[in-house]
Amino acid sequence: MGTVVDVLDWINLGLLTLAAVVALRLWRTRAGTAALWAAVTFAALAVVVDVAQLLPDDATGFWEVTAERLLISLLVLFPYFLFRFTTAFERPSRRTEQLLGLSTVILLVWTFLVPAFPGPGEPQSTGVTAYVLAFVAHWALLSSVSTSRMWRAGTGQPAVARRRMHLLATATATLTLALVLAALSSERDAVALATSLLVSVSALLFLLGLAPPAWLRLIWRRPEQERMQLTTANLMSATSEEEVVAQVLEPMARLVAARGLALVDEEGRTIAAHGETEHLEREQGVLRFPLPTGAVIVSPSPYAPFFGSDELRILRALTGLAGLALDRSRLFERERDARLVLERADELKSEFVALAAHELRSPVSSIYGLAETLYARADQLDESRRIELREAIRDQARRLTVLVEQLLDLSRLDAEAVELYPVRFPVRERVEELVGAVAGMQAIRVEIAVDEELEALADPNAFDRVVSNLVANAIKYGSPPVRVAAVAGDNHFRIAVEDAGPGVAPEFIPRLFERFSRSEHAQRTVVGTGLGLAIARSYARASGGDLVYLPRVPSGSRFELVLPIR
Repeated sequence: MGTVVDVLDWINLGLLTLAAVVALRLWRTRAGTAALWAAVTFAALAVVVDVAQLLPDDATGFWEVTAERLLISLLVLFPYFLFRFTTAFERPSRRTEQLLGLSTVILLVWTFLVPAFPGPGEPQSTGVTAYVLAFVAHWALLSSVSTSRMWRAGTGQPAVARRRMHLLATATATLTLALVLAALSSERDAVALATSLLVSVSALLFLLGLAPPAWLRLIWRRPEQERMQLTTANLMSATSEEEVVAQVLEPMARLVAARGLALVDEEGRTIAAHGETEHLEREQGVLRFPLPTGAVIVSPSPYAPFFGSDELRILRALTGLAGLALDRSRLFERERDARLVLERADELKSEFVALAAHELRSPVSSIYGLAETLYARADQLDESRRIELREAIRDQARRLTVLVEQLLDLSRLDAEAVELYPVRFPVRERVEELVGAVAGMQAIRVEIAVDEELEALADPNAFDRVVSNLVANAIKYGSPPVRVAAVAGDNHFRIAVEDAGPGVAPEFIPRLFERFSRSEHAQRTVVGTGLGLAIARSYARASGGDLVYLPRVPSGSRFELVLPIR
């Protein structure tokens, strides 16, 4: 049995030394507080098992005794170092830190105050026995705290991080059991074998927890890998930004057990979020993955950098795929919008042609019918009747001319073929001319409230088209008083035409500026085409402004032309 124990001791020496080498390598490649404490923890244990092989079983000389006490001190510090490794991820309560730190300091001082440790076969003094019991209790307490913290912290983590933390927790508990068994049992041969076996198991578990091989990580990650493949497939089939966000945010957060995750645009505005993101960018350990048009900001689990380096690489790759999917969805949306615009334009063109043909048919038919009547029956009609027919032809021809001019205006405005040349001109003088030309004898019904010094910067032709249409409509459809007022602010020039008529029916307001659209009141009151307001608004927008309608209280209409000052 002694030979088996010796072989196991050499195996354990190799395994624990290898664990220290792996921990030191992790510290060099990853840095960070957790990696540092892992390196210190397992380097201390490796020093104990390696140097112990060089010391005699019965240390008598000064240097041998000193080395023995230093090795025991490192054994005292091992569970404390392991506890510090767990606190690198999540701080314990201040009282717990102080209690465990104080007990470690007391046991270290006691280690150097013990008069002498007995050699093999020598009886233990009461002081040594008390020290051994305190040593085991201290080790068991610290190891229990570390085991509990690692096991509980692993719950809810991704598969690889969870299993690695549980392996380290199990290894810590196994090593503690080996120590307790060696310290408290009296059957030396059986105890030595059981202790060596437990140390071997613990060392293997420590190695697997610190650096599991790639094939093992792949097995652990298989369910998550399948979900990630499904996410990738769904991501590539998403056709809108909303679909991309819905597919990718939750899997991203689950990959690193993120507390919060946000997708932001180039200005830093949040487009979509998952989890707690209120103070996301101010949290410690936040990761930022850039995208072509923004970034993904992640607050990962504190265990992710140490236990989930592969998951962080997968998260970076998934972020890149999400960026491609977002670009693709935006291109798709732009293409769809462009297609809808083209379809709408084609629909408007067909509707415009149909309505124009319908509107043109009425005056053309009237002119043709009246002309045919004059041609066929002119000698049978008295002079008054012939005059009446010629006047009717003239009125319909005038109506036809106006309609054709309006249709030409609309076609040029739609094709953006109207060239506007803004100039500065006095507003009141021009409004007076327009009112006189449009209102004729009814100009006295129009009040002009425009300052003599007020000037506007606009294209005169566009200005005339809009204002004259508004004044004509106010006279035709409204009731006096009709009022024209203008004012210039810091950024906009406004001219308003208002009347005290019945106003526009609320249900018709959404269609007020549509082409060939006329309310029931307008149809009953005056013959028209329903193009005037559509043309007026088009001129206003071509000038960089707008034409808006506001109902007056208690009744009436107010149309306001808004133009930029510059």
